[in-house]
Amino acid sequence: MSVEPVDWVEIPAGLLRRGTPADEVEEVARRYADTGVPVEWYRKEAPRTEIRLPAFRIARTQVTAGQWTLFAKATGRQVPHAPADHPVTGVSWDDAAAYCRWLGERLGEPGTRLPTEDEWERAARGDDGREFPWGTEYRTGLANLVDLGIGTTTPVGSFPDGASPFGVLDMAGNADEWTSTLYAPYPGAPTEVPGAEDWAFDPHVTRGGAFRHDRDLARCARRHGAYERDLKAIGVGFRLAAPVTWAREQ
Repeated sequence: MSVEPVDWVEIPAGLLRRGTPADEVEEVARRYADTGVPVEWYRKEAPRTEIRLPAFRIARTQVTAGQWTLFAKATGRQVPHAPADHPVTGVSWDDAAAYCRWLGERLGEPGTRLPTEDEWERAARGDDGREFPWGTEYRTGLANLVDLGIGTTTPVGSFPDGASPFGVLDMAGNADEWTSTLYAPYPGAPTEVPGAEDWAFDPHVTRGGAFRHDRDLARCARRHGAYERDLKAIGVGFRLAAPVTWAREQ
């Protein structure tokens, strides 16, 4: 069974301006007050911290239903009822991690995995502190979010004008994306930030938001999670990441 190679984007080593300054959180909440998101949800983004990340690779687009189908048939998992070029959704964290290992073995890239939360944010945000992958202002039509009224996924890569600074697509909208990071407050977080999200269906952080979410989820700093058991309904999918070592040794 042949699998197609991953369209990797190499993210160079560099600085991530992670999160949101604590003294700006209330202003962020006011800016998105029409979405109904309480200020407490934004406090998870604080404080703003500059961290240096090593180089890594991330897939340009989310894993599609067609790509997932090969894995599903090979491993006895459920084949998705979705167009082949749309992101696969409804995938548990364990199954997403299993897909990464399976694909890595077949491509000879054993380091294939889910991105960390910090890697995801760097791939979306680039070298600056921009609010959205494409810049500082929200613009309808650059991501598949609820304001478009589509109500379902679209083919991956359908919004090229919404690309991140590195050319990574769909970092906002279409499918909410698993990361490998377990939720925990950032070091130095406000004291009212919960130490665990016991109400989440899964403890791993998701990023980017899905077709059913509002524009607040398109923000590069926004930390999310799988808060409902029906992962298909809430649009949870994923994309791949890998170290750069393998590529340079070939």
